[in-house]
Amino acid sequence: MYRKSASRFAQTIFPLAILCIVLFHPAAALASGSSARCSNETLSGDYSFNVEGVLLGRPGLPPEAHFRSVGVAHLDGKGNATWQEHTVVHGMPLQQGWVTANASYRVNSNCTGLLIGVTPNSPAPLYLYFAVARKGAEFRSVLNTDSIAAVFTKVDAD
Repeated sequence: MYRKSASRFAQTIFPLAILCIVLFHPAAALASGSSARCSNETLSGDYSFNVEGVLLGRPGLPPEAHFRSVGVAHLDGKGNATWQEHTVVHGMPLQQGWVTANASYRVNSNCTGLLIGVTPNSPAPLYLYFAVARKGAEFRSVLNTDSIAAVFTKVDAD
């Protein structure tokens, strides 16, 4: 039994260790050139999004209420965003149809950032910390409260 557990542990840890060595070794850093350069302009255009997670300890809801939302956001490349969302909490839509929300965002030069959104579906502003991927074609976020994550994917203009 111990041998099987150790083997599974090794199968999991060794690939992660190799990945860390490749990503964080000084030679790998030199080979990749200088650090990523991002700005607000990196995120520009329309992005579809999918948000999933759990609301924690909200009055009137179960201790862990399931949360789902979909929509399309427009980021202007200057730090302003608007979006249309449809949100379902614990199996019930918060509204019929779509709700409009808006936000401001800041992209750091290392391709991390913060989006602060205001939506009628939340009594308080939403603080989404994010990381840019695929040269701005995608970004992934986590809500600073609760257990909710989102993926934003650029909508092709074709």
